[in-house]
Amino acid sequence: MSLLQVISFFLTWAGCWLPIAILLLIARGWQIGTLEPAQKLPLLGSLYLLAPIILWIASLITNSSFRDYGLVWNFAILRSLSVGLAIAVLSLTILFAIQTILGWVKWQKISAQQITSVVLPTLVLALWVSATEELIFRGFVLTQLQQDYTLAIAAIISSVIFAVLHLVWEQRETVPQLFGLWLMGLVLVLARLVDDGSLGLAWGLHSGWVWAIASIDTAGILTYTGNAPEWVTGKYGKPLAGILGIFLLLATGGMLVLSFEF
Repeated sequence: MSLLQVISFFLTWAGCWLPIAILLLIARGWQIGTLEPAQKLPLLGSLYLLAPIILWIASLITNSSFRDYGLVWNFAILRSLSVGLAIAVLSLTILFAIQTILGWVKWQKISAQQITSVVLPTLVLALWVSATEELIFRGFVLTQLQQDYTLAIAAIISSVIFAVLHLVWEQRETVPQLFGLWLMGLVLVLARLVDDGSLGLAWGLHSGWVWAIASIDTAGILTYTGNAPEWVTGKYGKPLAGILGIFLLLATGGMLVLSFEF
């Protein structure tokens, strides 16, 4: 029954969003197969603006609340968010520092204009997108699945859904990242567990990783030298599609287990 409720949620969400997406495509004269990343943002924005509304309706049907999903607006969640952001940024700093020392990547200078036009807006976007995804996948989906499955099975299923649904926006570059995205989902489930059921830490980790990687990609300040194979650094320049990115997630998961009490 819980899996059926999860499927029903996604079908309802997609069904409500589809007319909006069609209208946007017609109004802008866009073709689905030729959309640029910037053109996908309005579609993504409209989809994620709908999510809290659909989740609120789902919570009424299932007799639950956002609090049950781990979202409680208080100082503690903001503190956990900050800790998660710091851990995520630090982990990626270490990852890219190692690659820089080994001569696997090169950096370009970043200007003050790039900071204001790319880095800061990307932070806001990362916080919003990550909050929405955490509320859905580590909140609603995980909580619902735990009604019929063990925590381990619920974590695996919710992480599979999390990874696979990324194919909606990009296929070629996402396929090599599927395992990494699945593992990321598991690490974020662990983050919720060690944060006493709150989404704060998972939200911070998710936001920090998205923010840092998206800022680097958008600003174009990093290039791979080709001195290391893609399966190590990440196919198409995506850390989650390489061994180093997998090690980063495993190290983060291990640190969470060692640093926090259940």
